[in-house]
Amino acid sequence: MLQNVAAVVLDGVNPFELAVVCEVFGTDRSDDGLPVYDFAVASAEGPVLSTRAGFSMNVEHGLERLEEADLIAVPAGACFETRQFPPELLDALRRAAGRGARILSVCSGVFVVAAAGLLDGRRCAVHWHHAEELARAYPQLTVEPDVLYVDEDPVITSAGTAAGIDACLHIVRKEQGPEVANKIARRMVVPPHRDGGQAQYIERPLPRSHGDTVAEVLVWMERHLDEEVTVEQLADRAHMSPRTFARRFQQETGTTPYRWILRQRVLLAQRLLEGTDETVDAIAGRAGFGNAAALRHQFVQAIGTTPNAYRRTFRGPEAAA
Repeated sequence: MLQNVAAVVLDGVNPFELAVVCEVFGTDRSDDGLPVYDFAVASAEGPVLSTRAGFSMNVEHGLERLEEADLIAVPAGACFETRQFPPELLDALRRAAGRGARILSVCSGVFVVAAAGLLDGRRCAVHWHHAEELARAYPQLTVEPDVLYVDEDPVITSAGTAAGIDACLHIVRKEQGPEVANKIARRMVVPPHRDGGQAQYIERPLPRSHGDTVAEVLVWMERHLDEEVTVEQLADRAHMSPRTFARRFQQETGTTPYRWILRQRVLLAQRLLEGTDETVDAIAGRAGFGNAAALRHQFVQAIGTTPNAYRRTFRGPEAAA
C-alpha cells in the first residue's frame, strides 16, 4: 500500500513540477475521506536550494529520507539534460528500486533516473522537447515521445510539466483505485484522465526541401491540399519520370510524397480546428480527407486524439464540433 512518499530535489528545481507532487501526495484531504500520505521533500544538495523561478527554498530532509519511501518522485530542474548528478543520489535511487520502491520522474527528472541506470532496457516518457536528447544520451532505453506517461513498474516516467499530474493520478489509481484518484482530481479541478498524448502539443514543421528540384511542386501541393493527386501527376509537374521524382522527393524532403501531403493535411486540420468554427465535415473537405471518418482516422494516427477532443483542448468545451 502506498503510504510514504518523498520528492527529491536538486539545485535549480522547477517549482511547478515539484508542486505537482506536493499537491497530489502532500495535501491533507482527510476531510473528504481520502488517504493521507506521509510526505516529505528531501534535498540531494544541502538544506538551501535555489529554484528555476529565482527564489530559494529551505529543505528539512536529506537523502536519508528516501530510505523509507514507498514512492520517490524526481521533479524536473535546470539543465538536467547536461548536468552531472550526485553519486549519492543515484545510489539512493538504485537502493530504493532494489527494495521495491517506485520511482517517478516528472519531465526532465527522467535524466536523473536514466543516469541511475534504472531505465536500461525500459520504455520511458519525457517532454517532447528533450526526447531526441534523452535517446541520444541513453541509447539503452526506449523513448516514447508522444505519450503523457509510461508505467514500467517500478519506474514511472512522465512527459512535460502538467503530464506529471497524469502520472501521479495514475499511481494513485493503480494503488488505491479509481474512486480515490477521481476524488483527488476533482479537488484539484483537473481531469482524472486526459485523452491523447503529447502529440497534440508538439509543433512539427514539415521537412522542407534541401534542394530546389521539387520546391515548386511543394508550393503547388500546399495550395491544393483538397485535391487528390498521384505521384505520376506530381512527377509530370516536375518534368520527371515518376521513379526519378519519388527518389528526388525523398532526398530533398526526407519523406515520401504521400507522407508529406498527409502530414500537411493534418497540420491544416489542426489550424482549422483551433481557429475556426467550421464543422469537422467541412474541415475534412478543406484538408483533403473527403469526410469526417477519414479525417478522424488519420488524425488519431498522427496526433493521438480525435478532432473533437483536440478542438476542446485548444478552444474549450463550448467550441463547435
